[in-house]
Amino acid sequence: MVAVFYSFCYAQTASTVIRGNIYIQNNAAADAATAVLLNAADSSVVASALADNKGAFEFKFVQPGNYLVLASRLGYNKAYSAVIKVAAGQQVTVPSIYLQPASTELKEVAVVAKKPFVEVRPGKTIINPAASITADGKNALDILAQSPGVKVSNNDDVSISGRQNALILLDGKNTNMTGADLAALLRSTQGSNIERIELITSGSAKYDATGGGVVNIVLKKGKNIGTNGTINLTAGYGRYYKGIAGFTFNSRGKYVNVFGSYNANANKTYRNFYTDRNINSGGALSNYYLNYNGLQKTITHNYRLGADFTLAANHNLGVQVYGFVTNNDFAKNNSLKISNQGKLDSVILVGSSVERDFRNINYNINYSGKLDKAGRTLAASVTYLPYTRRSDEYITNTFFDAAGAAYRDANQLQNLSPSHRRNITGMLDYSNPLGKTAKLEAGVKFSHTKSDNDLTFGPKVGSVYTIDPTFSNSFLYKEDVQAGYLNYTAAFGKFDMVAGLRGEYTHAIGSSLGVNETVPKVNTFNYLKLFPNVMLHYVKNDKNEYTLTFARGIMRPDYESLNPFLYYIDPYDFQSGNPYLQPEYTNTVTLTYLYNQSISVSLYAGQTTGANFTFYTQNDATKVNTTTMRNLGNVKDIGLQVSLPNEFTSWWKSQLDVNAGYYHYSAYPENGSFERGATDIIFNTTQSFALTKSLAFEVMGYYETANQYGVRRFRPNYYMNAGLSTLVLGKRGKLSLNVTDIFNTNRDRAYALYQNIDLRVAGKPETRIARLSFTYRFGKTTVKAATKHETGTEQEQDRMRKATN
Repeated sequence: MVAVFYSFCYAQTASTVIRGNIYIQNNAAADAATAVLLNAADSSVVASALADNKGAFEFKFVQPGNYLVLASRLGYNKAYSAVIKVAAGQQVTVPSIYLQPASTELKEVAVVAKKPFVEVRPGKTIINPAASITADGKNALDILAQSPGVKVSNNDDVSISGRQNALILLDGKNTNMTGADLAALLRSTQGSNIERIELITSGSAKYDATGGGVVNIVLKKGKNIGTNGTINLTAGYGRYYKGIAGFTFNSRGKYVNVFGSYNANANKTYRNFYTDRNINSGGALSNYYLNYNGLQKTITHNYRLGADFTLAANHNLGVQVYGFVTNNDFAKNNSLKISNQGKLDSVILVGSSVERDFRNINYNINYSGKLDKAGRTLAASVTYLPYTRRSDEYITNTFFDAAGAAYRDANQLQNLSPSHRRNITGMLDYSNPLGKTAKLEAGVKFSHTKSDNDLTFGPKVGSVYTIDPTFSNSFLYKEDVQAGYLNYTAAFGKFDMVAGLRGEYTHAIGSSLGVNETVPKVNTFNYLKLFPNVMLHYVKNDKNEYTLTFARGIMRPDYESLNPFLYYIDPYDFQSGNPYLQPEYTNTVTLTYLYNQSISVSLYAGQTTGANFTFYTQNDATKVNTTTMRNLGNVKDIGLQVSLPNEFTSWWKSQLDVNAGYYHYSAYPENGSFERGATDIIFNTTQSFALTKSLAFEVMGYYETANQYGVRRFRPNYYMNAGLSTLVLGKRGKLSLNVTDIFNTNRDRAYALYQNIDLRVAGKPETRIARLSFTYRFGKTTVKAATKHETGTEQEQDRMRKATN
């Protein structure tokens, strides 16, 4: 590594540089454009580069001679510069190159979007929701579930690299939410508000350390001077109704940009799952079959309002308020059938009603500025997040023998579990260019979280609910994470590199106090960990690129998994948190080959220590099963990921993505003997057809083979979506009809045979849904492009110019 740096620094003293800018119509920067440097004599390729978000490109260490620059971008005609004469040590700026749309007819036919649904870049994949008909009317979690390379588990965990959960960002900022709370946020974020989703398999040291990659959801914000926006309406029906209405707007002036969005979502959803549990004890076989049926009515309000101010040249201040309010009403009906030696013994019916509300709001203020002509920058951001959850559940148990007669009185239970959480996060990032081809970045971050939770559980005696000390409890959790990083970016010849080191110190205290206890049970965690990150990118020519990355990451347990509360499902089934749950750590190496900026092949290998998995603890004497999270052991994985776009004709485009992995699980001795390996292969394909100049059709298919996840073995899963769209109202409006899971096959089916556990589970949410969506763009559509304002988020995304555009 030292030799590489020395060679690079030596070359810099006599470097010859060619730079310039590429624009499209209205003087807008041609981000994602390609610049190719050609020999003027024979048009042979010398080097290639991707334009950054300002349309700028640069070639370094060019030999003296005569050259041409070829500029290209998807949907636009190629353009050439004039002949450029370069002398040794000279720095030449090419006159701006302008690209014109390929043809009027192409713009009319591309009714889906100007950009494809999937764009592959070195180190990342970009998902453009507006480009998919089958994504219309869906929320962020639904769109991620149908995106190639993304896996959303039955617990709504999102992963894009191996099996570890991904870090979820909104506009480059950490959501500071986990588990069910994060899923609620993603469900409240409508796809009509999303500009793009960036799937970064190996984030730089500027990001929070994560071995599962980074999912950055970039929300819409207009780039042009003027006022514009979008209105969206969706009506859907599966087993029950779905409805969405909302708008986004943006009003940009020379010095102030005001933006915002609002969406209201009302739906009724059905879910069914069952667990089939066999218990062998003392030579006797018992069977406990739980069938769960749930109805959920949800009303969600998602909002965002912000403004960016230009304080002075190259100095910007931004403020933003965003969040969501969700009101849920659940009606649950469980049937537990108990059999002994194959003969029905009794039935317990469990009915409950739940009112569960979420209140989440984020207050953010951020600054970004260019400090001098040398290009040094400073960015700062502070976010305050108060979060509240109210959950009131009332349960009624009725008991029947095999003949259907009540054998004991019904009992009623109260289950109240409010939660209050506060988080404040501050970040400071500094960037210092080292000459023309290198950059040093440094930053610090502080995050403080306090989570206060209560559980009040007990039976109704007479007309009064009492408190059961076995279940009722209070849990207070405090977590402070202090982080700092150094990041070095350099380019040398056809290589560019990002190398970083991040350190994170975590101090956490969990305090649990039962209703009859005077001294709380306290668990304290203190650990300092270092997380290196390296990316080496090599551009062989304008068609072939290679990227090698290494990353070490951490996944901290979500707050609910640390909560020791014992949650009641029925008299024989419980869920519990684990206050002793430790973080898991992952090391991942990935080698990616990119052909023609479209076809991508990646080989990856990883190792996770202390892997967190769902664990079952069964008492054979009492027949009670408790589900919790535990540090099961270690996981090793190796895999191949392929992305193959294809354009068969001018009206038929195809996208095929395959992710084939092998996972080996090895349990810690305290978790018993468990050594198992299994494959997991996912096929995802989308076929898009331009039927006429204004009518398009799309079909999407998904198939996942049988696979192992911890102690559970899952059966294959598959489904198909389809959609039809057309442009209306002078092409400002778009009307689309899509159906998800046409054949109603999307479900989870798994079994666990481990120690004394013999368990089968299956889950079937309401997935076959037809949606009719309408979007309308209002305001100016052909206005002068505004000056590009850098923000703290954009600085994070600028970790490598070739990878982010």
